[in-house]
Amino acid sequence: MLLSFFRRLIAQFRATAGWTPELALRRFSRQQTRLQRDFFQRAASAGKPRGLRWTRCDWLPQRQLMRERSSGLLTLLVGINIQFEAIEGGDMEGVDALGMVRDACAVFHYQRGRWGTGGRALFNMHPENAAERLGDSYEVVHLTQPPAPADSHSKNTRFG
Repeated sequence: MLLSFFRRLIAQFRATAGWTPELALRRFSRQQTRLQRDFFQRAASAGKPRGLRWTRCDWLPQRQLMRERSSGLLTLLVGINIQFEAIEGGDMEGVDALGMVRDACAVFHYQRGRWGTGGRALFNMHPENAAERLGDSYEVVHLTQPPAPADSHSKNTRFG
């Protein structure tokens, strides 16, 4: 009961200080192209999955906004489709399933009024599935106002 009181108090403080989940999503939409590019560059350079090179990342409209229960960190999961190719001489060369499109979620965090990414992808999950799996550590953020629509040109941006 005390914990829920403090959560409401923090939410009230954030709202009066001009910080709301809706504002965070508007900021994401304004920075979306840069954030998508940053994600692709970081994810592609991380070397995961091993033996594969990222060749393409298509951005999907599915999103799930969540808050880490312990710290209050806002996290946005965005649906993506990824394609890979084998690195020459690697373990994955000649694998038939390599050309298949992989579903995943791109992970973004909102700290100190800015969105960022470490290039982390949650493979084989849509944002809603990931939210269920992360339910012990994260809670889904329900918006009081629908977010402003993203620019139509940036919804399906491809990198690679």
